[in-house]
This record gives sequence, C-alpha cells and structure tokens, in this order.
Amino acid sequence: MFQNYAVGKSRQSISDMMNICPEYANIEEDGVLTQVDPDDVEVGTIIVVKPGERIPLDGIVTEGTSMIDTAALTGESVPRRATVGDEIISGCVNGSSTIKVKVTKAFEDSTVARILELVENASSKKAKVENFITRFAKYYTPVVTIGAVILAILPPLILGGGWADWIQRACIFLVISCPCALVISVPLGFF
Repeated sequence: MFQNYAVGKSRQSISDMMNICPEYANIEEDGVLTQVDPDDVEVGTIIVVKPGERIPLDGIVTEGTSMIDTAALTGESVPRRATVGDEIISGCVNGSSTIKVKVTKAFEDSTVARILELVENASSKKAKVENFITRFAKYYTPVVTIGAVILAILPPLILGGGWADWIQRACIFLVISCPCALVISVPLGFF
C-alpha cells in the first residue's frame, strides 16, 4: 500500500517536472495559422513554431534561425542555435524567432513521446535486487513475527517467570531481526 502510494507520488512528480508534451502544432494553410493536435500531423508537413512555443514534433528547420532552449530535455542551460538544415527535437522551447520545421517523425515516434513513455514504464520494471528483497521479505517478516510471538508466550508458560521480561525480549528480537531498513530502502532507492 505504501509502496503504491510512493510510486504514484513519484510518477506525478516526474510528470509535473517533465511537462514537455506540446499541446498543439501550428500548420500554415493559405497564409493562416491553424492549431492542430500533434498526433494529427503527418511526416513531411511543415509546421510553424513561434518564439516561446514548445516544439511539438521532431524535424528539420526549413526556414528561419532561432535559439532553441533544450534545458528540459538535456539539462544544458545554454540555448543552441538552430538554422536551416538543422535537426531539432520535440519538447524544446523555441527562443528568439519564428521558424518553420519539416516534420521527420510522427508524434508517437518523437523524442517527447519516447521520453514520456520511458518515464511511465521505468517504475513498473523492477530491478532484480528489488524483486529479490520483496520475495525475501514476503517470507522472512511473517517468520520473524511468529518467532517473536512464540518468544513472548511460550517461555513464561513453560519455564515460568515474568511476562514483562519475555515480552521485552520478544520486542528486542523484533527490533534486531526486522529487515525494514533493507526492505524499504531498495524500492525507494530507484526513485
């Protein structure tokens, strides 16, 4: 339950941080710009990207020169110059001037779509260590708990003696043998 909550929160955080998915693409038809869904744009179509807009699809610059902010994708803080013939990737922000781009990949094959898919699938694929620890804890934790209960109940009944003393020993046994740090640290280490 806690793991599912943590995974959900981390996915939401990653999605918020990676808000790179463009909402529309500008297509010029008869001198009029029309906003369309990036999924509807075909390879080979010329799209127009205005200053400050996110580049919706991968392509090659066919007209104009601009500074492209790639920080959201590459972490590079210095914008790169894009001129005619340069390849640009979706998810980047057009900086200084309007450019026209010939689309080279459909939206589902674009850089932005692949990044979002990888982010979504990353947490669903567990590492071998995490799978091992989960299987180990599934059996180890009940055994330790049963052992602690037996340690708290049987010795006072069989050997006699104070209940408080044996309950304290059972609690010490639980604390010493509890794999909580190991079980919790491995899944959270992947976030």
